[in-house]
Amino acid sequence: MKFAFMVYRDVLDDRISSILNEIGIDYYTEWEEVKGKGHLTEAHLGTRPFPGYNCVRMIAFEDEGKLKKLIEVLEDFNKDVIRKDDRIRLFQLPLEKIV
Repeated sequence: MKFAFMVYRDVLDDRISSILNEIGIDYYTEWEEVKGKGHLTEAHLGTRPFPGYNCVRMIAFEDEGKLKKLIEVLEDFNKDVIRKDDRIRLFQLPLEKIV
């Protein structure tokens, strides 16, 4: 089992929802208005000098096939994105147990 954190610009929230629906992933935990700065990207702090926020969705995968499909879709999406700030990041980790 695995779980993944997707981190993305708040303006991509509708697109993320569409991607998850297409894959059949209807389960997640979401954090909105997340402040932060990625490696070699601009800060998103919700302020005038650093506008916008990030969103984070955490998804637990018992079916790793859906995770693989999600990774493929995100890699395809990111290929066409010019600015690194607009790419969708996915962080995958092992998941030992779901209770």
